[in-house]
Amino acid sequence: MFSFLLSFVASALLTLLVIKHSKLHGRALDANFTGVQKVHSHAVSRIGGLPIFLAVTLSACVSVWRVPSLGNGLLALLVCGSIAFVGGIVEDYTGRVRPSRRLILTMVAAFLGYLMLDAKIGRLDMPFFSWQLGSLWIALPLTVLAVAGIANAVNIIDGFNGLASTITIFMLVSLAYVAWQVGDMFILVSALTVAGATTGFLIWNYPAGLIFLGDGGAYFTGFMLGELALLLVMRNPQVSTWYAATLLIYPAFETVFSAYRRMFVRGHSPAVPDGIHLHSLIFRRIVTWTVGRKEARALMKRNARTAPYLWLFSLTAVIPATIFWSNTNILIFFCLLFVISYVWLYARIVRFKSPRWLMWSKKT
Repeated sequence: MFSFLLSFVASALLTLLVIKHSKLHGRALDANFTGVQKVHSHAVSRIGGLPIFLAVTLSACVSVWRVPSLGNGLLALLVCGSIAFVGGIVEDYTGRVRPSRRLILTMVAAFLGYLMLDAKIGRLDMPFFSWQLGSLWIALPLTVLAVAGIANAVNIIDGFNGLASTITIFMLVSLAYVAWQVGDMFILVSALTVAGATTGFLIWNYPAGLIFLGDGGAYFTGFMLGELALLLVMRNPQVSTWYAATLLIYPAFETVFSAYRRMFVRGHSPAVPDGIHLHSLIFRRIVTWTVGRKEARALMKRNARTAPYLWLFSLTAVIPATIFWSNTNILIFFCLLFVISYVWLYARIVRFKSPRWLMWSKKT
């Protein structure tokens, strides 16, 4: 709790300072209102990842001072996370770092995590046995792709105020809870530290969008989320590997589904942005009925009302993962159930046949 509170206070104060500094000096302001994924109407600083990173670093130093045994692990984790952070924050400032280069940096960070923290996919739990992945040539590529993929996935779902940051907080709190259950102090402190820093940022991001998470924040929090989930599962054999899969299924499947849709349905490169992610469809076809007009204030309200739909949807995976963290059979069931629900819901909305219960706010 100390790490959480310190991170929260530090991030809240640092975020406020970043907002004021950005407005005074025009640093890294997002003033593009015409892109396919743009849903804001005023210039906003997009370097929210900076105060999160600084708050996590400060809190980690204090945690190491109070509990020296955490020092090596926290230091190694921050070194790896800083590499993923650098590519994103430079893009936030310059707008000139290509997605492929940012992805490569997160892969380098995951590779360093493999070397420094022994963070690797060493097994895959199945209903009646556990498949051990002892070969370096299998474990290393899977580890790098999985961790870098989650970092990129968090960046993909970062489309509306409070969306990616709140879902990340849900998942980090779940990691902290399970770490507490199995007595893993390193994961517990690390998860609460990142959750606290992200919460401090969130109070300035939602609902008014005074600052954006940016690529730096998305890649950093996404990398830490993926790395901590991997470490928790591999350090504690009693935690099913399907816990991590179910916990992270929303951003992970959103990424896989988006790549499939762009490549095989639309014939485009998977790196080309589009405006038909699930959260974009909810904004354009569901929440549009709750406000109506397109003036700046109405647009802000629509933006703020979009994220809660996805918060609740993500919890259909996060809550079962947290409750049944050791039960592989139940976790596989909920993981498959989420995938089926996602595809069904996406198909209904894209065909203008949205379920009636999604339109509840039209009557209020």
